[in-house]
Amino acid sequence: MSISEQAKQIYESRLKSQLEAKHRDQFVAIEPISESFYLGERFIDAALAAKDAHPDRESFVIRIGHEAAFHIGAYAV
Repeated sequence: MSISEQAKQIYESRLKSQLEAKHRDQFVAIEPISESFYLGERFIDAALAAKDAHPDRESFVIRIGHEAAFHIGAYAV
């Protein structure tokens, strides 16, 4: 299973309801081996917190309450 799949599984099973109630629109970096997670107002804050805690491991960042961390482009009529 990939890092992203593992992190998404941890998010869905353990973190989603707790984080969406209190931290919607923030970012969470999840390190799947330890199942540790790190919050940030910005993507970079969460990512760097995870990197500082586990410099030799990969983590995956999710925007809390959204399907994607970033939205690129715009809708035009």
